[in-house]
Amino acid sequence: MEMPIPNLRHLRVFLAVTELKSITRASETIFLSQPAITQAIAKLEGQLGTLLFKRHSDGMYPTTSGEAWQKRVSRAIDHLHLATLDVVKDNVPKEFPPKNLLALISTTQLKALIAVCEAQNFSIASRNLGVSQSSVHRAARDLERLLGVTLFEKSSLGIRATKAAQTLAKATKLAFSELRQGLYEINALQFKDVSTIAIGSMPLARTTILPKSILRFNDRHPDVNVNVTDGPYGDLLHHLRQGDIDMILGALRQPSPADDVIQEELWSPPLSIVARDGHPLMAKENISAQDLAQYAWAVPSQGTPTRQAFEAIFHDAQMSLPTRLVESSSQILVRELLLESDRLTLISAHQVEREININLLKVINFPLEHTRRPIGLCVRKSWLPTVTQSHFLSLLREVSEHFR
Repeated sequence: MEMPIPNLRHLRVFLAVTELKSITRASETIFLSQPAITQAIAKLEGQLGTLLFKRHSDGMYPTTSGEAWQKRVSRAIDHLHLATLDVVKDNVPKEFPPKNLLALISTTQLKALIAVCEAQNFSIASRNLGVSQSSVHRAARDLERLLGVTLFEKSSLGIRATKAAQTLAKATKLAFSELRQGLYEINALQFKDVSTIAIGSMPLARTTILPKSILRFNDRHPDVNVNVTDGPYGDLLHHLRQGDIDMILGALRQPSPADDVIQEELWSPPLSIVARDGHPLMAKENISAQDLAQYAWAVPSQGTPTRQAFEAIFHDAQMSLPTRLVESSSQILVRELLLESDRLTLISAHQVEREININLLKVINFPLEHTRRPIGLCVRKSWLPTVTQSHFLSLLREVSEHFR
């Protein structure tokens, strides 16, 4: 469910009323009229489809939905506030003290910032937002003038986002992610949980613990969407840190790939050498690295843990690597190459469990117990999962325990 991002001014109004428990006191603090504050709260409640406050004679108190929303809005504003301070630290606008800058930034400007950063082109950004190019250009340039920093520079390929733009865009996406989670929590409180769990999946997880976890989860949460994104680890990590996905499931990296993420091991399967049923090596008892080097291989790309383990087999035997390699991360392609030739591959047997069970593929008898590698979760360090997301994590751990 895609939600329109609320007006930042309305969010500030909401936080002020929540803190001060009074429209009158909030009016004096944020310099807005009482009717304007009342109207802002009403618009926000209409957008969220719930009452955020209980009106009493001694003040206004947040409802259960209001408390959930306050937590998410506070976290969202913190992301934006810290990023804004970071962006202007070396060039403070004279007319606006840094602490007041966020009050002047609009949701429209932040949406334009994200769109241009992602598209690196004003025309494409405008199409993606469904507004005119002049509107996007004006919003982006107004934000530049407000902050007193350059956000976009011309390049040979179009528009290049500066470091300041990237910093603020990342914080904005994390803030918007918090607001979406707040809406999910409000909907769940009203027994209409139609949230989305966004997962970045690596090869081993997507054929083992992930499908089983999704099936169990959907039995209990039939209306919750699960969005699975495949891709290279570097791309998935970027999307995780930007708030586009909630978690990465797959082979863990050592050391941890970034300071703002944490990893959790779920289980550690060993790798196996796999070939078609009837491969010549099946009849051989004591297989050496020299034997393995006689055959062509299908292997993952450079830098992946499995590729490193493949190369270690031959380096440890003080041998050159086989030369007839096909590099691919596609399990379907690798499977077909194995079935139609004498090629070998290095893979977890769990990934080809079905093919092994129906005797299409077999595991070559070559000891690789030392290649056990941790498979698990990678999430943002600051991530606060919803109850629904926490339940999905619990199921992942249960399914992983079975494999372990």
